[in-house]
Amino acid sequence: MITACVDKEKQIVGKHVYGNLYGCDPKLINDESFLKSIVIEAAKLARMTIWDTRTWKFGGEKGGVSVMALVLESHIAIHTWSELGYATVDVFTCGAKSDPELAFDYIASKLNPKNLVKHFADRSS
Repeated sequence: MITACVDKEKQIVGKHVYGNLYGCDPKLINDESFLKSIVIEAAKLARMTIWDTRTWKFGGEKGGVSVMALVLESHIAIHTWSELGYATVDVFTCGAKSDPELAFDYIASKLNPKNLVKHFADRSS
């Protein structure tokens, strides 16, 4: 039998901001070191603690890049398709001190898309 705990306060255990960036400069979103640097700066601005960062480049000049930052609060990820001028950004954090929207907005401002779609999810218990 499943019972609902209506008296228990809803506790937000994580905040998730993610989205799609369209019309990005293909040279910017294919620059592995540039993307890594903006992820590191985004984590600092959003009060996250970086544990490790990794980057992967695929398909040469017409391919894309993936950047993953493992942060103590969770993660930041960027995946790009330079031939399409398209990138996805995913920022998930746990705890009250970090702000994933600050990280997402910083990354988006640096990639300067012509259009973007941003989503929010609270991961509540």
